[in-house]
Amino acid sequence: MNSFQNRIISATLRFTHHALRIIFLFQQSVFIRGHPWFKLFLLMFLPGSFCLSAMAAPITFQSSETQTSLLELYTSEGCSSCPPAETWLSRLKESPGLWKDFVPVAFHVDYWDYLGWRDPWSSKTFIYRQHAYAREWRSDSVYTPGFVLNGKEWRAWSRSKTVSASTAKVGILKVTSADLKNWDIIFSPTAPSDQAYEAHAALLASDLTSDIKAGENKGRRLEHDFVVINLVGTSLKPKAGTFTGSFTLDPKPQPGSHSLSIWITRLGQAESLQAAGGWLGSAR
Repeated sequence: MNSFQNRIISATLRFTHHALRIIFLFQQSVFIRGHPWFKLFLLMFLPGSFCLSAMAAPITFQSSETQTSLLELYTSEGCSSCPPAETWLSRLKESPGLWKDFVPVAFHVDYWDYLGWRDPWSSKTFIYRQHAYAREWRSDSVYTPGFVLNGKEWRAWSRSKTVSASTAKVGILKVTSADLKNWDIIFSPTAPSDQAYEAHAALLASDLTSDIKAGENKGRRLEHDFVVINLVGTSLKPKAGTFTGSFTLDPKPQPGSHSLSIWITRLGQAESLQAAGGWLGSAR
C-alpha cells in the first residue's frame, strides 16, 4: 500500500471517529435527539461511515505449513460431458476442506465454441495453460472435463467426494490486502531455499448460471462455481528467508459471489507448491 493510500485511510478513520463523537454528544440532547432532521442525518451518515471503516480493515488469507492443494478444472459450456464435473466441483463449496486442504479453480476453454455456442467465461490464456500441462505430460491432446491436482492429471475425481488432505510440509503462504485490489504476498518455505518462485492469483466467480441456446448443451441451464474471471502472475523476491511480492486484481463489478485463489510455483514450472484463498467480502 502506498503512502497516499495510507493517508486516505488514516484521514477516513479520524473523520469517522470525530463524527461518531459528535453524534454521541447530539444524542445527549433531548431536543436534538427527537428532531426529525437528526434521524435523517443518522440514516444518511452512519451507513457511509461504517462502510468507510470497513474499507480500511485488511483482509488476509493464510495457509498452514502443510501443503494446500491446487485443484484445477478445465471445462466448457460447449462440452456435453462437462456438467457432471462442474456439479462435482460445486459440491466442494460445502466441503470442510475448502481453502484449508485445497483451493479450487475452474478454467473455461474455447476450443468447443465452433460447435455453435461461445463460452462467455473462456479465454485463450487458459488453453495455453492446459497445453503447457499436456506438453509436460508428453500428451498430444487436451480434453474437457479435465482435472489437474498440484500439476498432475487427476482422473479419480468421479470416485471421490472431496480432495484428500496433503501431509507435505512446504511452508506458509500469506496474502493481505486493504482494498481487495492491491495484494501483498509472503511465502516462507519450511526449509531454506535458493529457488526462484512465482505467485499466481485468480479472481473467481461462483453462483453463475447460463441458459445455453446452441451447441451440445442447447436447452440446458448450466451452473458454475469457482470460475476464473481474472488471472495474474508475479515473480517473488527473496527477503530474509522469505519470498515476497505483490499483485493487483481489479475487482470490477461481476455477477456471482467472489473468492480469491493464490498459489506458488517454482519459476517456469506449473506444479503448485502451496496455495491459499477464501471468499471475498460477505460471499459466504
